[in-house]
Amino acid sequence: MMQNVANTLRALEEVAARQPVGVADLARALDLPKSSVQRSLVTLHTTGWIRPAGGAPTRWVVTTKALHVGRHATDELGLRDAALPVMEELRQRTDETVHLAVREGGSVLLVERLQTSKAVRIILPLGQDLPMHASANGKAVLAADPDDAVERYLDEGLPRYTGTTVTDREQLLAEVREIRARGYATNSGEWRADVSAVASAVLGTGGLPVASVSVNVPTSRMTEDAAATFGDLVQEAARTISARIS
Repeated sequence: MMQNVANTLRALEEVAARQPVGVADLARALDLPKSSVQRSLVTLHTTGWIRPAGGAPTRWVVTTKALHVGRHATDELGLRDAALPVMEELRQRTDETVHLAVREGGSVLLVERLQTSKAVRIILPLGQDLPMHASANGKAVLAADPDDAVERYLDEGLPRYTGTTVTDREQLLAEVREIRARGYATNSGEWRADVSAVASAVLGTGGLPVASVSVNVPTSRMTEDAAATFGDLVQEAARTISARIS
């Protein structure tokens, strides 16, 4: 019984990471028989955790139920309530999209978004997983981690997402040192070519990173001057949120 529960939870995690995804790909990722994976998917669908992608019953995506549960966890820390007024001020000062992401294992999870009024904008779904090494939100959290935690992350490997993704260990370590000295992280199309961002870490009790706040723009709009301006603003926002939750 416990093994069935564990398999179902693993299936949910893999659907979230790979969506939209089918039974065959999930079975390979989980190293389980297709019949076992299918049973897990039926359970997750029946209980409202996943749904067919685009109405096609052969590929699956997670529903907003997972996000609602995650938001309750975030709210218990007071993070979201503390962050929203600060994010609103940041949006008004930049007129760009502002994101709040919390750390979730070896990645960060987008839990709140305030949109720009501009017609050309970045739209990422709430609940989106962002890689540590290829997103500004992730790199800000990674750089705020102790050295041993950074090393453990690097040991997991650095997947490539676009032509500008940093996949070299020493290059990423150099960037981590630069982020620590500068106070904010940048992403220039390293996860998605059309998405660029500037982010700073939100620190919780003990000075460890629990989240990051970012300004997100289309890559075509991210100039060096804009990145420097946004960097100062996200640092200020992150410090304010950190003070409110500590």
